[in-house]
Amino acid sequence: MIQELTREPWPGDVIGFSGHGLMSAAVNLATYGWPQSSLSHIGIIGETSSQESHLYESTTLCNEPCKVTKDITPGVQAHDFDSAVAAYDGKIYYYRLHRPLYSHENRRLTSFLIHMIYTQYDPVGAAGSAGLIFPWIKSLWSREDLSAVFCSELVAAALSNIGIFPTTKPARWSPNKLIRRLQLYGLVYPARRIK
Repeated sequence: MIQELTREPWPGDVIGFSGHGLMSAAVNLATYGWPQSSLSHIGIIGETSSQESHLYESTTLCNEPCKVTKDITPGVQAHDFDSAVAAYDGKIYYYRLHRPLYSHENRRLTSFLIHMIYTQYDPVGAAGSAGLIFPWIKSLWSREDLSAVFCSELVAAALSNIGIFPTTKPARWSPNKLIRRLQLYGLVYPARRIK
């Protein structure tokens, strides 16, 4: 059942996407999700310097200009939330944070996300987050590197940066693993399908 949002998304809320294509199915199979129902991509709600809320995501798909840079470039981008929802051909889930961010957390989140704009997408890191054992083993010897990020790495790093979800290795979190952990810890409410 698709639900209407009764309020604007809060900064820090997570948006999950479940596509119908082969790439989405491959992401789900590699991250222990169900094709066409589990998540193949996620983003996070954040503000711009003008305090407008947008969807921040790291993606290779560029359908509209970034709201911060006005460019169409792959990697970390900020998009109008309603336009992103309308344009997506698949299911979209809304994960509301368990509480609104405090003003200092919101400022840190905004600063972090704006700083991440222009960061390239990391396809190798995305592939490395698949499975259960490999990401954990890889995290033992690798250092945090945010010079290129994939979608769930951006979200994990953003939530860690403000102290909501402490993790020293954001690259080990695939979309499905991250959402499951956020739900397990009670950091987000259960998913609401909005498309």
